[in-house]
Amino acid sequence: MLQEIEAIYEKGVLRPLTPVTMAESEMVRVLISSHTVGHSQRDLKQLARARAEVADQDDIPSIEEVRRMLSVIPGSISEDVIKDRGR
Repeated sequence: MLQEIEAIYEKGVLRPLTPVTMAESEMVRVLISSHTVGHSQRDLKQLARARAEVADQDDIPSIEEVRRMLSVIPGSISEDVIKDRGR
């Protein structure tokens, strides 16, 4: 079986960022392709946490539901971000 997954290398161990389908102690062949140029380890850890949180959700809202929820927030999120960066 061929599976393509993303993993993070921590303390000498490759840790998958998504669940894998395999038996315990199953032997595999690993091809490593580093495509994280420009990303810090902190960014990758945050991304892994976010993916895990999404995977644990029972009811994930659609993009339209998210847009509806965000539309009731007063002001401009982009202005808030620009203001915060100026600090």
